[in-house]
Amino acid sequence: MAIPHSLQRGLKLPVIAAPMFLVSGPDLVVATCNAGVIGTFPSLNQRTTEGYRDWLVDIKSRLNPDAAAFGVNHIVHPTNPRLMADLEVSVAHKVPLIITSLGAVRDLVDAVHGYGGVVFHDIANIRHARKAAEAGVDGLILVANGAGGHAGVINPFALVNEVRDFFDGTIILSGCLSTGRDIAGAMTLGADFAYMGTRFINTTEAMAPTAYKAMIVEAGASDITYTPAVSGIPANFMTQSLIDNGVDPKHLPDHKLDMGDEAKAWKTVWSAGQGAGSVHDVLPTADLVQRLSQEFHGAVTDLSRRFG
Repeated sequence: MAIPHSLQRGLKLPVIAAPMFLVSGPDLVVATCNAGVIGTFPSLNQRTTEGYRDWLVDIKSRLNPDAAAFGVNHIVHPTNPRLMADLEVSVAHKVPLIITSLGAVRDLVDAVHGYGGVVFHDIANIRHARKAAEAGVDGLILVANGAGGHAGVINPFALVNEVRDFFDGTIILSGCLSTGRDIAGAMTLGADFAYMGTRFINTTEAMAPTAYKAMIVEAGASDITYTPAVSGIPANFMTQSLIDNGVDPKHLPDHKLDMGDEAKAWKTVWSAGQGAGSVHDVLPTADLVQRLSQEFHGAVTDLSRRFG
């Protein structure tokens, strides 16, 4: 159980701001890293490989000398025609952290390790965790029940315990983590990082529309619908956004909705995790990280006082 040495520099809190489709961009990444937690974004949030390269140059130019590391998410799946081109850019710019989704490939891991980078892979079940471990990834992002986006259905206690039985690398826990106390809970459970998405949507630097952020403030755990109907893969979406798009949450089809390409669907049907009920405001990333840090250290102190 450990945080890779290359990701420890500038890290003030064991948190990774998750790479969110159409939400995470250079401003959020820079603000997150400069505040002392790891910021990430999907390469596909830029429409072209050339644009992705420009984003990397921009991000690196704005990071403080003592900033935390940043990362990029690559979709490792045959439906992503840009994978190899984007990966070449990542290797050329020596992106510190590569997060892979929908496929763990040894050749990609070796390419990243070749320049000293780290690879984390997101999984939602034990079978995929074992395959990723066999591919040599440095860390596993355990996407537990209630997480935003493409979430799993396994309880985080069960998922962490089963994965730790066979994997001695870095464990990153995802699912309903919105407060500093949640981060402390993840560490107590045995994770090395807390993976937070929904909480970082409601920052001033996130690319999400104002109405998206307002809906998160109004939402609670019971206002989240888990369905494969939007993208073909089970994911959590805010029920109200489904309704606003003319979709009846009580009568969802088992197949993908006819809403054009996936990017268009995710632009109008908004994802969030069940932890939305703990998000009550929109604030600058630096202020959010400061709040999380105070809550985290308060929780650690409280546990020590009660059980130390």
